[in-house]
Amino acid sequence: MTKSELITAIADKANCSKKDATSILDSVLSAIEEGLVNGEKVSIMGFGTFEVRERSEKTCVNPRTKEKMVCPPSKTAGFKAGKTLKDAVNK
Repeated sequence: MTKSELITAIADKANCSKKDATSILDSVLSAIEEGLVNGEKVSIMGFGTFEVRERSEKTCVNPRTKEKMVCPPSKTAGFKAGKTLKDAVNK
């Protein structure tokens, strides 16, 4: 499902315009992003949890030159599905 398809689905279910649905979706995504940037976990009951995960430094290989290099530590956003979402997907 693409963002535009999600906006259409929100507009249909919430009985609102696509413009309003776009605003709603952008607001939700912005709030989740803001929470992650501040280092917080964002939990949505019945759906799942978004959190920042740390990746440690590791040795990588450049596929073009086959040269070994060190990839610095980094952070990434992670998602863990909640029980309700898992059960819905596994039906």
